[in-house]
Amino acid sequence: MPLIIRPARSDEYDDIARVWMNSWVSTGLAEASPFLLANLRARVRHEIERGWSLYVADDGGTLGAMLALHMPNRYLDQLFVAPEYQGQNLGRQLLAFTRSQLPDEIWLRCVRENEKAWRWYEREGFVFEKEAVEPMNGFVMKYYRWKKQGIIR
Repeated sequence: MPLIIRPARSDEYDDIARVWMNSWVSTGLAEASPFLLANLRARVRHEIERGWSLYVADDGGTLGAMLALHMPNRYLDQLFVAPEYQGQNLGRQLLAFTRSQLPDEIWLRCVRENEKAWRWYEREGFVFEKEAVEPMNGFVMKYYRWKKQGIIR
């Protein structure tokens, strides 16, 4: 049975933070810790207050991924697939869903050292725009943009 992409519920925020942490840890750029999990739990709530549209990929009650969009800015803020669901085209399904929500233009950024992620976005049609240091975490971020063919801004 295919996973269902749907809006997240507030009672799932802790599980979403766990998916986020486990996926981030799977990049090799961080280690799992109670501190990181607590940080991500707080950030989920904070970002929703700041305008996130938060979605999950639901596999019969198990969360396979989280997707956070900031619609006014046409910004794909977070796309994280749980390690046990990686390699099953779930990221591509989430990106297709994102394009259905933001059909004309999408911005995103990713950590420069997360080469697997940014190479994937490039294969999916995103164009590199710039690099900049993120002051909150010190990572160099690569900024990307996708525009629907024929859209000129």
